[in-house]
Amino acid sequence: MKKFMLFVGGLIAVLVLLANLGPMVLLALSVWLLYICFKKFMSTDSTAAKVGWAILGLVVVSITFSNIYAVLGVAAAYALYLIYKNWNTPESSVVHEIKEDEDPFTNFEKQWAELNK
Repeated sequence: MKKFMLFVGGLIAVLVLLANLGPMVLLALSVWLLYICFKKFMSTDSTAAKVGWAILGLVVVSITFSNIYAVLGVAAAYALYLIYKNWNTPESSVVHEIKEDEDPFTNFEKQWAELNK
């Protein structure tokens, strides 16, 4: 049952990733262009050039925000990574650890019950 659910989750993640592949490429390109605009803005000394780079940067920021839903594709890629990582882990490898409760009130209640016996 675990493998079936991982398969279904992987299939959904692949479909979401493929649907958002184009916007993901545009998002990466716009982030790269924004980086270039920032570097050019910081390196220039001319006021007119700074204004030009700032305007171009604002245009690139608008392109970036128009492709912000491509983050769903990135999340789908991360989900595929997690599914791939958990595919071969056996269900019996889960370790259940029983810890003594360190709550002072629980310990007090245990000691009070022992005293009342």
